[in-house]
Amino acid sequence: MRWLKLLAAACAAQALALIAPANAENPIEVKVIVVANFEVGADTGDAPGEFQLWAEREHLSEAIPFKGSLHPLMRNKDGLYGIVWGSTGRMFGSASEQLAALLLDPRFDFSKTYWLLTGISGGDPELAPVGSAAWARWVINGDPMREFDDREIPADWPYGLFAIGASKPNELPNDPNSFGAITDSNHLSMALPLNQGLAHWAYDMTKSVKIPDSVILKKERQPWKGFPNAQKPPVVLMGETLGALRYWHGAKRTQWARDWVKLWTDGKGVFAMSNMESQTIAGALYSMSKTGIVDMDRVLVLRTASNFTMPPPNVSATKSVGEEEAGQLGAYEANYVVGIPVVRELMKNWTKYRDAIPSAPIPNASAQ
Repeated sequence: MRWLKLLAAACAAQALALIAPANAENPIEVKVIVVANFEVGADTGDAPGEFQLWAEREHLSEAIPFKGSLHPLMRNKDGLYGIVWGSTGRMFGSASEQLAALLLDPRFDFSKTYWLLTGISGGDPELAPVGSAAWARWVINGDPMREFDDREIPADWPYGLFAIGASKPNELPNDPNSFGAITDSNHLSMALPLNQGLAHWAYDMTKSVKIPDSVILKKERQPWKGFPNAQKPPVVLMGETLGALRYWHGAKRTQWARDWVKLWTDGKGVFAMSNMESQTIAGALYSMSKTGIVDMDRVLVLRTASNFTMPPPNVSATKSVGEEEAGQLGAYEANYVVGIPVVRELMKNWTKYRDAIPSAPIPNASAQ
């Protein structure tokens, strides 16, 4: 028996050596990293946030501090990495700055890394129920825009939000004094296209995953009379993520989100999930990709619905805004159970996927 213990110890030491911190001359080639946006307390052992299920179930227990972030990079014995952005709970500071600090750390090589950006969101009740998970094809930026108070807009406007350089909502910029006479939505990069072949590959792998249902989620579905998709059990789908620093809510703003996604994707995208982080994190990765530090074709975005972006029928927006708690546990669970098959496949067959990005056929760009 003693030789078995010695063999086990030797194997463990060898495994740790394979993922031991390296120096600038011999950087670690990171295979896969899971990115969460917040954790409410400790990474393990207390009430969960977006990162805790990943940390506990995948044993992300080795902490690697790095300059520029208050939360360390975490790693398990197999070389799977995870990180939390915005871990202080403050609204100040930038996730993109923390991300840049990690990407510029000479100990790591991220040029072949697959990124899984996860997080909970407000979902569109026309598309899917609370607890559902959506793989994105585009990350939409909902921040730069012109805004009028809705009480001061022309009578034929649906809302007071519209593109900088445009003259009204649902119109691309056409003011030569702003961005120039731009009629192509791609020129302004308000919609960041992801690798759709990779996104469909991930969706095909996970579309049959049974996201756990619960008494709480069933109760959340009951008020949604007239919204058949909102009354179903949680599902896996494809749909876009719209990131904005404003925490908006209500039927009119939900219609704006649907229109905004369609405007910047030439009608091909479908609004699925709202959040406050995806536009900054994806934007930072995009900037770094221009220097070869990151490969944007390896970025996956998975968002899950903890609540809806508007109130159910006969309920006011002021009453329903911020009612996330009931659906949060279901959304945390959905992030993990839908994301983990993809992570494990990439890790297990790294020799295959290191130089050949997986892809699936791309159907027409509409929600699945």
